Amino acid sequence: MITIKSATDIARMRDAGRIAGNALALAGRELKAGMTTKELDTIIYDYIVKCGAKPSFLGYGGFPASACISVNNEVIHGIPSSKTVFKEGDIVSVDVGAFYKGFHGDTAATFGVGKISDEAQKLLDVTKHSLELAIGAAVPGARIGDISSTVEEYCRSFGYGVVKKYCGHGVGRKLHEEPEVPNYGTKGHGQRLLAGMTIAVEPMINIKGDDVRVLKDGWTVVTRSGSLSAHFEHSIAIATGGAIVLTAPDI
Repeated sequence: MITIKSATDIARMRDAGRIAGNALALAGRELKAGMTTKELDTIIYDYIVKCGAKPSFLGYGGFPASACISVNNEVIHGIPSSKTVFKEGDIVSVDVGAFYKGFHGDTAATFGVGKISDEAQKLLDVTKHSLELAIGAAVPGARIGDISSTVEEYCRSFGYGVVKKYCGHGVGRKLHEEPEVPNYGTKGHGQRLLAGMTIAVEPMINIKGDDVRVLKDGWTVVTRSGSLSAHFEHSIAIATGGAIVLTAPDI
């Protein structure tokens, strides 16, 4: 069931989203070659807890860390480890959630470690812009398919693959709520957007091919082609004046 949030609910979601967004921004600033994914996860955990919140992902479905940290051809759900060390030229997708005063904020971004290739930078730029375009399409009266097709059409125009197996979602008191928000679809189709709906929009885009597979750890999703993948996400509220980004950082 889709839940419509009150103005008070949305204000509380903005508080949770700000914590998640700030934790993500902090991770992006601290990320450097020679650091392990576990060390970055600890930075994220410490910040969220310092804010009086809880990491949404820690223990969720058995996930063992505070953030999903996915490197290069890893799409999502990478498990932080003391054995995985960032190298110059890597791209790193960091997915962060914070639970605060009854609501979740969910956000993600992909960062470069030092100087990255032009190919990688273009992937990051296109994926991030597809999220911005999708947020612009999220207005009352539009449909989920308007968001989905916006992401797909823009990213396909660069020859990129669009992950279909995983998608965005409603967000609120639960980390994952209805409706699903795919990154592919048809304009004018799907659930109609209403003011007060809150959703997480999250393009997951591969340089080559749509297909992905899950590694033996049961969590880490990688591109089947072996190509790089990027992931950007914001939690947003549908509003009459245009979507409100709930996970924008302020640090």
